[in-house]
Amino acid sequence: RPLDMKLPVLGGAIALGVILVDQIVKAGVLAHSDGSELDSTPLGPFLDLTLRWNRGISFSLFAGDSAAGQAVLLAVTLAATGLLAWWLIRSRSALPAAGLGLIIGGALGNAIDRLAHGAVIDYLDLHAFGRHFFVFNVADAAINVGVALLILDLLLGPRLAKSEGQGSPPRGAI
Repeated sequence: RPLDMKLPVLGGAIALGVILVDQIVKAGVLAHSDGSELDSTPLGPFLDLTLRWNRGISFSLFAGDSAAGQAVLLAVTLAATGLLAWWLIRSRSALPAAGLGLIIGGALGNAIDRLAHGAVIDYLDLHAFGRHFFVFNVADAAINVGVALLILDLLLGPRLAKSEGQGSPPRGAI
Protein backbone atom coordinates (compact mmCIF):
# COMPACT_ATOMS: atom_id res chain seq x y z
CA ARG A 1 0.00 0.00 0.00
CA PRO A 2 1.37 3.46 -0.82
CA LEU A 3 0.52 4.89 2.62
CA ASP A 4 2.77 2.31 4.33
CA MET A 5 5.89 3.93 2.85
CA LYS A 6 4.83 7.30 4.24
CA LEU A 7 4.19 6.13 7.81
CA PRO A 8 7.81 6.45 9.02
CA VAL A 9 7.88 9.93 7.47
CA LEU A 10 4.67 10.82 9.32
CA GLY A 11 6.08 9.57 12.61
CA GLY A 12 9.40 11.33 11.98
CA ALA A 13 7.68 14.61 11.19
CA ILE A 14 5.62 14.36 14.37
CA ALA A 15 8.76 13.56 16.39
CA LEU A 16 10.57 16.56 14.91
CA GLY A 17 7.58 18.82 15.63
CA VAL A 18 7.46 17.67 19.25
CA ILE A 19 11.20 18.28 19.68
CA LEU A 20 10.97 21.78 18.20
CA VAL A 21 7.92 22.86 20.23
CA ASP A 22 9.33 21.31 23.40
CA GLN A 23 12.71 23.01 23.09
CA ILE A 24 11.23 26.39 22.10
CA VAL A 25 8.89 26.40 25.11
CA LYS A 26 11.68 25.28 27.46
CA ALA A 27 13.94 28.06 26.12
CA GLY A 28 11.12 30.54 26.79
CA VAL A 29 10.66 29.29 30.35
CA LEU A 30 14.39 29.56 31.01
CA ALA A 31 14.54 33.02 29.42
CA HIS A 32 11.94 34.25 31.92
CA SER A 33 13.73 32.82 34.95
CA ASP A 34 17.19 32.94 36.44
CA GLY A 35 17.45 29.14 36.11
CA SER A 36 16.56 28.46 39.72
CA GLU A 37 13.37 26.65 40.59
CA LEU A 38 10.43 29.04 40.45
CA ASP A 39 7.53 29.58 42.78
CA SER A 40 4.25 28.81 41.06
CA THR A 41 2.65 31.34 38.74
CA PRO A 42 -1.00 30.48 37.96
CA LEU A 43 -1.76 29.77 34.30
CA GLY A 44 -5.30 28.56 34.97
CA PRO A 45 -7.44 27.03 37.70
CA PHE A 46 -5.60 23.68 37.59
CA LEU A 47 -2.25 24.59 36.05
CA ASP A 48 0.71 26.66 37.26
CA LEU A 49 4.07 27.59 35.76
CA THR A 50 6.62 26.07 38.16
CA LEU A 51 10.21 25.51 37.00
CA ARG A 52 11.69 22.23 38.25
CA TRP A 53 14.90 20.46 37.30
CA ASN A 54 14.15 16.73 37.02
CA ARG A 55 17.32 14.66 37.37
CA GLY A 56 15.43 11.35 37.28
CA ILE A 57 13.03 9.75 34.86
CA SER A 58 9.24 10.05 34.97
CA PHE A 59 8.00 11.63 38.19
CA SER A 60 11.66 12.10 39.26
CA LEU A 61 12.13 8.37 39.81
CA PHE A 62 15.72 7.11 39.89
CA ALA A 63 17.13 10.61 40.19
CA GLY A 64 20.84 10.50 39.51
CA ASP A 65 22.90 13.57 40.26
CA SER A 66 26.17 11.88 39.34
CA ALA A 67 27.60 12.04 35.85
CA ALA A 68 27.46 8.23 35.70
CA GLY A 69 23.78 8.22 36.69
CA GLN A 70 22.97 10.81 34.02
CA ALA A 71 24.94 8.84 31.42
CA VAL A 72 23.01 5.67 32.26
CA LEU A 73 19.65 7.47 31.98
CA LEU A 74 20.71 8.98 28.65
CA ALA A 75 21.93 5.62 27.33
CA VAL A 76 18.67 3.90 28.31
CA THR A 77 16.67 6.71 26.65
CA LEU A 78 18.65 6.45 23.42
CA ALA A 79 18.40 2.64 23.35
CA ALA A 80 14.63 2.79 23.90
CA THR A 81 14.33 5.47 21.22
CA GLY A 82 16.21 3.24 18.79
CA LEU A 83 13.79 0.39 19.44
CA LEU A 84 10.82 2.72 19.02
CA ALA A 85 12.26 3.97 15.70
CA TRP A 86 12.59 0.36 14.51
CA TRP A 87 8.93 -0.19 15.49
CA LEU A 88 7.96 3.00 13.62
CA ILE A 89 9.69 1.82 10.44
CA ARG A 90 7.66 -1.41 10.64
CA SER A 91 4.40 0.42 11.47
CA ARG A 92 1.40 -0.56 9.35
CA SER A 93 -1.09 2.23 10.12
CA ALA A 94 -1.19 5.93 10.93
CA LEU A 95 -2.38 5.67 14.55
CA PRO A 96 0.66 3.77 15.88
CA ALA A 97 2.98 5.78 13.61
CA ALA A 98 1.66 9.00 15.17
CA GLY A 99 1.88 7.54 18.67
CA LEU A 100 5.44 6.38 18.13
CA GLY A 101 6.38 9.77 16.67
CA LEU A 102 5.03 11.49 19.79
CA ILE A 103 6.93 9.14 22.10
CA ILE A 104 10.18 9.42 20.14
CA GLY A 105 9.93 13.22 19.97
CA GLY A 106 9.21 13.47 23.68
CA ALA A 107 12.05 11.13 24.61
CA LEU A 108 14.53 13.01 22.43
CA GLY A 109 13.30 16.39 23.71
CA ASN A 110 14.05 15.30 27.26
CA ALA A 111 17.35 13.71 26.19
CA ILE A 112 18.44 17.06 24.73
CA ASP A 113 17.81 18.60 28.17
CA ARG A 114 19.95 15.95 29.86
CA LEU A 115 22.80 16.61 27.44
CA ALA A 116 22.54 20.40 27.68
CA HIS A 117 21.64 20.87 31.34
CA GLY A 118 22.20 17.57 33.15
CA ALA A 119 18.48 17.49 33.98
CA VAL A 120 15.08 17.71 32.30
CA ILE A 121 13.29 21.05 32.45
CA ASP A 122 9.77 20.59 33.83
CA TYR A 123 7.47 23.57 34.23
CA LEU A 124 3.76 22.68 34.10
CA ASP A 125 2.33 21.96 37.56
CA LEU A 126 -1.02 20.15 37.36
CA HIS A 127 -3.11 20.46 40.53
CA ALA A 128 -6.67 20.28 41.83
CA PHE A 129 -8.41 20.53 45.19
CA GLY A 130 -5.21 21.45 47.02
CA ARG A 131 -3.24 18.48 45.63
CA HIS A 132 -0.31 18.81 43.24
CA PHE A 133 0.03 15.76 41.02
CA PHE A 134 3.23 16.31 39.07
CA VAL A 135 5.27 18.87 37.17
CA PHE A 136 5.78 18.05 33.49
CA ASN A 137 6.65 19.54 30.09
CA VAL A 138 5.56 19.31 26.42
CA ALA A 139 7.80 16.28 25.86
CA ASP A 140 6.21 14.43 28.79
CA ALA A 141 2.72 15.26 27.51
CA ALA A 142 3.65 14.01 24.03
CA ILE A 143 4.93 10.73 25.48
CA ASN A 144 1.68 10.21 27.40
CA VAL A 145 -0.51 11.01 24.39
CA GLY A 146 1.66 8.71 22.25
CA VAL A 147 1.23 5.83 24.72
CA ALA A 148 -2.54 6.48 24.73
CA LEU A 149 -2.59 6.27 20.91
CA LEU A 150 -0.70 2.96 21.01
CA ILE A 151 -3.19 1.58 23.54
CA LEU A 152 -6.09 2.84 21.41
CA ASP A 153 -4.56 1.13 18.38
CA LEU A 154 -4.15 -2.07 20.38
CA LEU A 155 -7.81 -1.95 21.42
CA LEU A 156 -9.30 -0.72 18.12
CA GLY A 157 -6.77 -2.01 15.59
CA PRO A 158 -8.50 -5.34 14.91
CA ARG A 159 -11.89 -3.59 14.60
CA LEU A 160 -10.51 -0.95 12.25
CA ALA A 161 -8.84 -3.58 10.07
CA LYS A 162 -12.11 -5.55 9.79
CA SER A 163 -14.15 -2.43 8.99
CA GLU A 164 -11.71 -1.52 6.23
CA GLY A 165 -11.95 -5.04 4.83
CA GLN A 166 -8.29 -5.75 5.44
CA GLY A 167 -8.66 -8.62 7.87
CA SER A 168 -5.54 -10.27 9.22
CA PRO A 169 -2.23 -9.87 7.46
CA PRO A 170 -1.13 -12.87 5.41
CA ARG A 171 1.11 -15.39 7.16
CA GLY A 172 4.73 -14.37 7.11
CA ALA A 173 3.87 -10.70 6.47
CA ILE A 174 4.96 -9.58 9.92
